[in-house]
Amino acid sequence: MSTITTDELPERAMLRDAGLRVTRPRVAVLVALHRNQHADAAAILEAVRQENPSVSHQAVYDCLHALTEAGLVRSLQPAGSSALYEIRRNDNHHHLVCRGCAQLVDVPCSTGQAPCLHLDENHGYLVDEAEIYYWGLCPDCRKQPDREAAASSSSPSKVT
Repeated sequence: MSTITTDELPERAMLRDAGLRVTRPRVAVLVALHRNQHADAAAILEAVRQENPSVSHQAVYDCLHALTEAGLVRSLQPAGSSALYEIRRNDNHHHLVCRGCAQLVDVPCSTGQAPCLHLDENHGYLVDEAEIYYWGLCPDCRKQPDREAAASSSSPSKVT
């Protein structure tokens, strides 16, 4: 097991640049997210505890909340899934979600820019973000005959 020394990590600068205090749990959560994009809180807790076994469940949730509020982390909540987290990269990407196994992968915007923020009719809203999820079956799930029928379902929920 490699020990993380917070003095040598770019995550410290990320926290400072966002105006947040640099703490071991915050650094550990950011490191875990760099290693495990689209992780849920339980996976992040497990990764953090590999380096710091005494960190509490609540500390990880508090860190995720603070990092999300500061704009360093993005919380994703595809229908039928628990919250997943990724480092906010401020790029224009969307997500592809497998209906079979709930795997989530990044996909670039098909137009290259953020046209999804420029609606023909915005109903008076000031649109500042759009989350687009494409749904389908990953290659592994497509190999399973019972999953093919589930892909034609209009429900975005996970197939079990």
